[in-house]
Amino acid sequence: MKIRFATISDALSLLEIYSQYIETAITFEYILPTKSEFEKRIENIIETYPYLVLEEDGKIIGYAYAHKYMERAAYQWNAEISIYLDKAHVSKGLGKKLCLALIEILKAQGVKTVYSLITSPNIKSEKLHLSLGFKNIGMYHNTGYKRGEWRNVSIFEKQIGEYSINPNPVLSIKEIGFDIIEKIINENLSDK
Repeated sequence: MKIRFATISDALSLLEIYSQYIETAITFEYILPTKSEFEKRIENIIETYPYLVLEEDGKIIGYAYAHKYMERAAYQWNAEISIYLDKAHVSKGLGKKLCLALIEILKAQGVKTVYSLITSPNIKSEKLHLSLGFKNIGMYHNTGYKRGEWRNVSIFEKQIGEYSINPNPVLSIKEIGFDIIEKIINENLSDK
């Protein structure tokens, strides 16, 4: 197993995994993005936030990334995370490894709170987030229409940094030392 940063050239492999969720209520997209649309998404995220892939024998079997949670400047210390695993690799603890690495990198960047929005119900994802120390803090009711039903979305939150007065701005992923990132990834790949 190997965790590494995603690159734009990973778009097709990531789309292959994401395509497994398009016909579900897990994502609110109706149509699978094109390769160029997905490349642009990756490019936009990796400017500031971590975007990790999990490989097994050179094949990507999952990915997780963070992005801005809200637009206004005062929200800059928050991030939202998303994770997708190839369906053949769920319920094996791999999502937890990816999320732990992602959260530790966000912590090194100076992020204070991470959020995850989960279509409800999604028992596996809810259990994963609770095992990572997230709290379910509320729900958006009937916020999306997918697969013939109005869907609720649960809001999960986890504090990962101290809420100090006059906090330093969040660092971009490019401002974090490679040695720090490598250490975080290696620690989270080991069996715990």
